[in-house]
Amino acid sequence: MGAHQYTASATGIDTSIGIPRRYAWIVFALTFGLLISDYMSRQVLNAVFPLIKNEWTLTDSQLGLLSGIVALMVGLLTLPLSIMADKFGKVKSLTIMAVLWSLATLGCAVAENYQHMLFARFLVGVGEAAYGSVGIAVVVAVFPRDMRATLASSFMAGGIFGSFLGMALGGVLAEHFGWRWAFAGMAIFGLVLATLYPLLVKEKKIGSTQKQLAATQKDGPNKNVLRSIYSSRSVVATYIGSGLQLFVGGSVIVWLPSYLNRYYGLSTDKAAVISAVILLCSAVGTILCGMLCDRLGKDRPDRKVTLAIAYCLLGCILLSIAFAMPVGVPQLIVIALGMFLAIGTNGPSSAMVANLTHNSVHSTAFATLTLANNFLGLALGPLVIGKLSDAIGLHSAFQIMPVMSIAAAAVFFYAKRHYLRDMAGFNLKSAEQHDMPSQEGDQK
Repeated sequence: MGAHQYTASATGIDTSIGIPRRYAWIVFALTFGLLISDYMSRQVLNAVFPLIKNEWTLTDSQLGLLSGIVALMVGLLTLPLSIMADKFGKVKSLTIMAVLWSLATLGCAVAENYQHMLFARFLVGVGEAAYGSVGIAVVVAVFPRDMRATLASSFMAGGIFGSFLGMALGGVLAEHFGWRWAFAGMAIFGLVLATLYPLLVKEKKIGSTQKQLAATQKDGPNKNVLRSIYSSRSVVATYIGSGLQLFVGGSVIVWLPSYLNRYYGLSTDKAAVISAVILLCSAVGTILCGMLCDRLGKDRPDRKVTLAIAYCLLGCILLSIAFAMPVGVPQLIVIALGMFLAIGTNGPSSAMVANLTHNSVHSTAFATLTLANNFLGLALGPLVIGKLSDAIGLHSAFQIMPVMSIAAAAVFFYAKRHYLRDMAGFNLKSAEQHDMPSQEGDQK
C-alpha cells in the first residue's frame, strides 16, 4: 500500500476553521510568552547553582534534586491537571498556573535554607505541571493540521528560549545583585504576563473549537476516543522515545553552567551566558528540525519517525565527540552542534502524538507525552547525572550521558515499524466514528 493511502485525516475535523489567522497568532504569541516565563522560572536555578552550592554547602545530588523536583511534579500532576483544564477552561487554568509558579519563584528568592528552597521549587513544579500540555493543545487547536510539527517544535522551543533568558539574565542579575534577585526578576516577569493573558485571550473563542468537536459526537468522547491515547504501539513508543531523548537534552541544560564553572573556571554570569547561547542554538535547531519534519513528511508520514531517529543518533555522536575533547572553544562549538539536533525530536514526537490521538483528548494526550518527557528525561536526567557527578565527576558523567540517545533511537525505530499501520487503523476508526469516509489530505 502506498504512503499516500495513509494520509487521511486522523482527527476528523480541522479545529482551526472559523478562527481568524490574526487571532490565532495572538494566541500563539501570548501562550508562547507564558511558556518562556515558565522555563525562565524553572531554569534560573541552574545559573546560580555555584553560588547556592557554596553558600549552603550542598552536594551535586542536592542541587540535582532542586532541579528535578520541578520536573517530577510536572510528571506526576500533568495528567490530572490537564483533565481539569479541559473541564474548567483552558484560559482560566493557564492563568492560575502562571500566577502560582511566579509566586513560588518569588518564594525561592526569600528562601532562608535548602529546605525552604526545596519547598518553593516543589510549588514551582505544581504551577508548571500542566502548562505545556494545555498550552500546546490550545496552539494546535487554532492552526491548520499541516502546521503541526512546525508549531509544536516552535512552541516547545519557547521552553529553550525561556531557559536561555532564565540562565543568561539570572546569571547577570546574580553576579551584580545577588542570586535572590535572579529569582525575583523571573517572578515579576511571570506575574505581568499572567495579568495580560486572560485580558487578551478569551475562553469563548478558544472554546468554539470544542463546540465543533461536540457536534461530531453527541455523547462526547467515548471509550474508543480515550483509548486512542495509549491503544497503538507507535504512540506508546513515541512517548517513551521522546522522554529518553530528553534525558540527554535536559541534563545538558541543567548542568552545563556548573560544567563551565568547574572546568573552564568561568564566573557565574559568564558561564550562564555561554550556556544560554548554546541553548539558543538548540532552540533554533528544534524549530528547523520541526520545519524539516513537516516538509519531508507531507506525503510520507513515516519520514517523521525516520527524522526523529536521525536526530537522536547524530546528536549522540556529536555530544560524545564533544565531551571526549579537551576544554576550549572547539569543544563548545561541538556541544552547540550536538544540542542543535538533540532536542529536534520535539516536533516529530508532538506531531505523531497529535496524529494518533483524537482532537477531543489532545490535552490529555500531550499531558501523557509531558509525563514521559519529565519522568524519563527532565527529572531523571539531572538526578542521575548529579549522582554520577558525585561519584565520578561531572565531566565523566557527561561522557556517559549521550548513550541514552541510542536507547531513544531504538524505541523510535520500533515506532516506525508500526506507525503507518497504526495510523491507517486510527483513520478507519475515526471515519467510522464520524460516520463519514476518511478525508484525503495531508497527515502531519
